[in-house]
Amino acid sequence: MLEVRQQYSFYGILLYIAATVFVLFLVIDEPEGNIWNGLFWVIQLFICINAVAKSFLQESRGRMLYFYSISSPVHFVLAKLLFNSVLMLLMSLISLLLFFALLGNPVQKISAFTGLVLLGGWSLSMVFTFLAAIAAKAQQNAAIMAILGFPIIVPQLMLLMKITNAAFNPDLTILWNDIALLVALDILVALLSVILFPFLWRD
Repeated sequence: MLEVRQQYSFYGILLYIAATVFVLFLVIDEPEGNIWNGLFWVIQLFICINAVAKSFLQESRGRMLYFYSISSPVHFVLAKLLFNSVLMLLMSLISLLLFFALLGNPVQKISAFTGLVLLGGWSLSMVFTFLAAIAAKAQQNAAIMAILGFPIIVPQLMLLMKITNAAFNPDLTILWNDIALLVALDILVALLSVILFPFLWRD
């Protein structure tokens, strides 16, 4: 409920998405499929950083102490994971619609691509929520986010681009093994969050 009340943050993210996609439209109009796909996932990365990663970093010490007094660490981190997942799914759909409207639609398998976008948005939100929970307990939280996030998020982005490339070519098939790997990584992140966050919570 507290997250939902902070509507200025939500509208700020919407403005960021619209402005970024509009600038791309002014610069490159309708890019080819591979470029379109790469731009889309890079934009998703920055949307996730703005929307999800700040969920822990913007919490003051006093508010965290209040949460500590009314909630268990497992319930708290699961609530953060759930809210951020829903938020990122919504942002992913909005950015996808704007990409279709302004940058054309080179996607050959729209339903498959939409499902992969939702899966990718969920994956990014899980990883950055976990990283933000760790970074929020460090004094140099921005630096910690960059140091921890780079080796984790780059392979995930490469995997997402590899999977979604099949949606731009009717001759390619969806790589279900890679999708299963991505889902397994998300489940692993959720388990690590539940296991490790209580230790951070005590600090």
